Amino acid sequence: MDIKTTEKTEPAEKTDEAVEPEDSGTEPLVEDLDDDLDGREAPAADAGVGAGAAAVVSAALGAVALTGTWTGKVVSERETLVGQIKTSGGGTPTQQISEIYGDAWHSTALVNGVFALLALIVAVTVLLLPRRPAWVRAVAVAGAVLGGLGVLLSIGTYFDLFLSLPTAGS
Repeated sequence: MDIKTTEKTEPAEKTDEAVEPEDSGTEPLVEDLDDDLDGREAPAADAGVGAGAAAVVSAALGAVALTGTWTGKVVSERETLVGQIKTSGGGTPTQQISEIYGDAWHSTALVNGVFALLALIVAVTVLLLPRRPAWVRAVAVAGAVLGGLGVLLSIGTYFDLFLSLPTAGS
C-alpha cells in the first residue's frame, strides 16, 4: 500500500545571520534537577537487593520445610534410638510403635514446621517492606505460600491428622 503525495514543498527560508545558541550553562540545569528532588531522597541503586535476598531465603526455607532437612533426619534418628533404648527391656507392641516410630515422626514434623514458620515470617516481613521491586514481591509471595503450606502439613503430621500410627495386631 503505497501512499504518494502530490504536494510540492518549498525549501526552508535561508537567512544570512548566524544563529547563536542561547547561553545555557550547566548550572541552571543542575539547579533544576536539584529542585525536582527537593523533599525526596534519590533512590539508591541497590535498594531492592536486601529485600530480594530475603525473599529468596524465604522461598528456599519454604521448599526445605516441604522436602525435609538434614536436621530433621538427625532429630528423627535420635528419637528412634531413644525409643529403642526405652523399650529394650520389654514393652507392649503399641508402646514400641509409639516410642520408636511415633516420636521420630512427630519430631521430624516439628523440625520441618520450624523451618516453615521461619519461611513464613521472613516472607511476610519482605512483603511489608516499602518500595520493593515486583520480582521481590513475587518471590516473597512464593515463600509465604510454601511456608504456609509447610506449616499446615507439619501441624497435620504432628497431630496425626493425615495418617495415624499403625496399631499392633492382637
